[in-house]
Amino acid sequence: MEERLQKILSQTGVTSRRKAEGMIQEGRVSVNGEVITELGSKADLDRDHIKVDGTLLRAPRKHLYIALNKPRETVTTVSDPQGRQTVMHLLRGLKERVFPVGRLDYSSEGLLLLTNDGEFTHRITSPDSHVMKTYHVKVTGTLTEEQEKKFRSGVPVSGRKTAPAHLKLIKPGNNPWYEVRIAEGRQNQIHVMFKYFGRLVEKLRRVRIGFLVLDQAPGRYRSLTPQEIAKFRKLLKMDEEAPSKPVVRDTKTGKLVKPTATTPKKAQSKKAKPAKQDAWDESLGATDEDAELSEDELLEQEMLAMDAEDEAEDDEEVEDDESEDSEDEEV
Repeated sequence: MEERLQKILSQTGVTSRRKAEGMIQEGRVSVNGEVITELGSKADLDRDHIKVDGTLLRAPRKHLYIALNKPRETVTTVSDPQGRQTVMHLLRGLKERVFPVGRLDYSSEGLLLLTNDGEFTHRITSPDSHVMKTYHVKVTGTLTEEQEKKFRSGVPVSGRKTAPAHLKLIKPGNNPWYEVRIAEGRQNQIHVMFKYFGRLVEKLRRVRIGFLVLDQAPGRYRSLTPQEIAKFRKLLKMDEEAPSKPVVRDTKTGKLVKPTATTPKKAQSKKAKPAKQDAWDESLGATDEDAELSEDELLEQEMLAMDAEDEAEDDEEVEDDESEDSEDEEV
């Protein structure tokens, strides 16, 4: 089936659609030996020989979508020059190669998506998609009401104010846990936001991406269900094609030729802006079917995990206190 070249490059994991357009205009893409520079040109990956910088593209046998619970002290890359464990070490047995969708810091943990669908990766990581990610964060000290208000409205990061965020105290204490929900994905954003108020992040766990909830043990993964994939495609508007300027294939020679007219754009009806809650629900991909995935139930499970972690840390502190004198002597 013929598709636009930029979509083919994205789906095969070469790059995003936007960057693919630049590669085409730069003359780095060829179809059956002919360099293509016209945007909107189409080709058939199963029939045509499509090359990027001289390398032949091959279609993946099928698209895979993986949900992994990334443990701490694991790098969100395909390989690591320092020899540290990467998320790819946790996926042994997969026949198709997949790539991380976005990243979590080395010391962070939680829900991470991996796929070989380049367009999916581009859509879900694009700021324009506004896909909400939910995190549970343990920090060194409680924020004041005024600080919480500023956190929600946005704080300056690298000279630019962050977008509005959801913030909720879910476990009070000297080192409290907060729930943070953001659509942005700037580098170390949550760490920087708390540091702005003099608080350091001790632990960070991503528990939700859009509608998808973390449901695996650390280091374990599963494939997304067909229903979840369809839901993401709808949330990311992946099946909505923008009008393009196609290149017609000559029926006699089989070669691609330039179009003679531009496909008219369909009139787009203006829609009223959704209410604030509807906007949040849309960014999460929420539907009535998700009612069984109660946030209260998810939070209850997380609270139990937090209590267990805090108890383990308290035990470690007691052991450290008991052995402190002997350790000083050894030093």
